Amino acid sequence: MVQKAKILLVDDRPENLLALEAILSALDQTLVRASSGEEALKALLTDDFAVILLDVQMPGMDGFETAAHIKRRERTRDIPIIFLTAINHGPHHTFRGYAAGAVDYISKPFDPWVLRAKVSVFVELYMKNCQLREQAALLRLQLEGGAKGGAVAGKESAGLLAELSARLAAVEEQAEALSKQLDDESADAAAVATAAHLERKLTGLRRALDALEPGTGGATPPLPSQN
Repeated sequence: MVQKAKILLVDDRPENLLALEAILSALDQTLVRASSGEEALKALLTDDFAVILLDVQMPGMDGFETAAHIKRRERTRDIPIIFLTAINHGPHHTFRGYAAGAVDYISKPFDPWVLRAKVSVFVELYMKNCQLREQAALLRLQLEGGAKGGAVAGKESAGLLAELSARLAAVEEQAEALSKQLDDESADAAAVATAAHLERKLTGLRRALDALEPGTGGATPPLPSQN
C-alpha cells in the first residue's frame, strides 16, 4: 500500500480551510489543518509534509513570520511553501513572500484547477523522493549483507539486486514522465529545479546499483547523497 503524502493547510478562517479541502480532496492525499502559525509549527515538529499552503494575513504570527520559522529549521527548510493572500499590495508585497521562502504566491480568489495542479506537482516530487530514499535504504542493506554474508548470501543478494533494479526502473520512468510534464507546462522554476535534483539522485543510485552487478569489479560504490 502506497503511503499518502501530507499537505499542510494554514489559515485562521475555517471557511477558507474548508474551501481548500474541497479543492484538494481530488488529490486523495492527507490534508492537515492549522488555524495559526503556531499550530502549523507544532504540526511540523512531528509530521513530514509534501507542501504547505500558507495564508499571509493571520492574526498574531502572520504567514511571513511563520515561513521564516519553517525555513530556519533543518527538518522543514526544504518543504515547498505556497503563499495564499486576499490582498494584493503590489510587487513589494509579492517580493517579500518569495524572500520569505515561498515557491509560489497566489492571490485570492484563485482558480481551483490551477491551485490543485500546482500542489499535485509538489506531491509527486515528494513521493518520488520517498521512493528514492527507500531504494537507497535497500541498497545500503545489500552492501552490508554482501560484506557480512559472503558466498552464503549469494542467491539472496542476487534476488534483492533484481528487485532493487526493477523498483528503481519504475521510479526512473515516473521521474522522466514528470520532468517532461513540467517542461510542457512551463512550470514554476522551483518545481523544475526540484525535479532535476531528483533525477541527479536517481542517476547516482543507478550507478551504485550497477556497480554491484556480477562482473563489475566488486568495488563498493558510494551511496548517493540524500540531501
